[in-house]
Amino acid sequence: MAFVARGFFDPVPPECLLLYRYLTTEHHGEYIAVMDVFCATLLADMSALDVRNRILDVGLDIALDTVEERCLQLVVWTNLMKSPRDPHVPTVVAYQHAQKRFQVTPRGSRLHRQVREIMRMGDGAREVARELLGSMVVLLDQIIERVVGEDLVDAEALAADVTTVFNNQQLFTDSVRDFYAYLGTVLTRYDLAGEEYSTFKGLLLEYVELISSDVARYTPGIVGRLEQLASLVEKVLAVLDTLPTLVNADGSAVERLPGRQLADWDELTAWYTGAGGASGPAQLRSAADSALGQLITNAKRMLASAGTGASRRADLLHLAGLLAGAREGDAQRGFAAAFGLFSARHLGLGPDEGGVGPAAGVSWWDAAPVDVPVALRERGTRASVGRNGRVPDPGVDEGSQLALAAQEEAGRRAAVAELLAAGNLDGCEVSPAAFWQVWLPLLGSLLARHTAADGQASFVDRDLGVVLVALWEEGRSTVVSWEGGSALVDGLVLSVRVVADGESVMPEVAGWTRRDGDDRRAEEYGGAV
Repeated sequence: MAFVARGFFDPVPPECLLLYRYLTTEHHGEYIAVMDVFCATLLADMSALDVRNRILDVGLDIALDTVEERCLQLVVWTNLMKSPRDPHVPTVVAYQHAQKRFQVTPRGSRLHRQVREIMRMGDGAREVARELLGSMVVLLDQIIERVVGEDLVDAEALAADVTTVFNNQQLFTDSVRDFYAYLGTVLTRYDLAGEEYSTFKGLLLEYVELISSDVARYTPGIVGRLEQLASLVEKVLAVLDTLPTLVNADGSAVERLPGRQLADWDELTAWYTGAGGASGPAQLRSAADSALGQLITNAKRMLASAGTGASRRADLLHLAGLLAGAREGDAQRGFAAAFGLFSARHLGLGPDEGGVGPAAGVSWWDAAPVDVPVALRERGTRASVGRNGRVPDPGVDEGSQLALAAQEEAGRRAAVAELLAAGNLDGCEVSPAAFWQVWLPLLGSLLARHTAADGQASFVDRDLGVVLVALWEEGRSTVVSWEGGSALVDGLVLSVRVVADGESVMPEVAGWTRRDGDDRRAEEYGGAV
């Protein structure tokens, strides 16, 4: 609803979001207990020991170090602040303990009060403060009489009337929001039936109509008084400004009570007249119509002879209770019996299935799933409905795959060129692509084919057109670096060069020992190892 909607879509400062951290952290219960202690007192700073003693009084036992740690963390989240008081103590030790005193911040106090209010809320419906609408007419009349009828206006009485008007409106709109939020949770329940449906029907038909009739009866009177006050608001605000007020330490204005600014009166008028968009009474009528429509839909569902039928919520809850109290084997057998799954193992569709289906003894948990046609799944018929789907054109996908392959190949070629430019790899720094996609696979292939006690070897990759040459020398090593780190190959001097024309994929190497399978690989590649 439009009333007091200012700031709903304004950017939220990050420091305000920190205030909520203690509600979702791991030890939220301890944080809430600490905040309860601070919010239960007025203008009090306490040490961790004081907080712990207060917590012990309510039956909770939290270690002193833990309480102090929670208080310091709440200071970081701006729910608490360190006390600025300068303590007068006799010793340095006492001074150190006195320095760690805390007090609640204004935002932290307001947030925790709202948190406790939400925790006390129930899941049921909340009464709507509809009787406040009639009192608002009386209060607006009093405000008009005070401003018009007297030269010397009683500012205190006027301030009380203005504050009461806006507080009543806030309470009414909040109670309406909570009530319709409850209606929304009930209307969306598909299992609403029987006695519960009858109770809710009475609530909806009687209480919602009562709210709508009260709003329709009092809205014209409230609108008329607000129109009379439109020319008197400036005088009302001027009188209210004569009352004592507060100023922040930096000279800025404090947060005023509702009704002390022209924007507050504009929003109040817009809620009843719809000047700023959809009016509050119009939204109430629309919400009531929507709720009645959903109620009729549920009634049609329950009375329909075909379709899904009545709700099975009570039966399912009873079955869930039986399964929860049974042993594992009994629960499985009961579940199978309740849903007729004793003979069901796998759904077969006959000769249209490709391949060999699972055996009759295979559980449907372990067997591969079967693609059931939509017509059979939803209507229980094998008849095809609708036209055949269009055969997709593979040309677009093929083109994108070719382009992706070309891009990957170009990246590999660039990485190879980078290694060839380095030549001797010891001490060189390469890109991640050259390190991971080219050099490391080449080194792995070379070491997988050869072991060396002395000598040299090479590995040829004709696809990339590069040869990795390894020279074994005791006491030497090769270090290849990239932006994520470096790799050290101990005992080998590595270099790369371009593949020469006619060079064998696996040339004969002197000084290398044979490994199992080298003869077979030599025959496959047409060379000697």
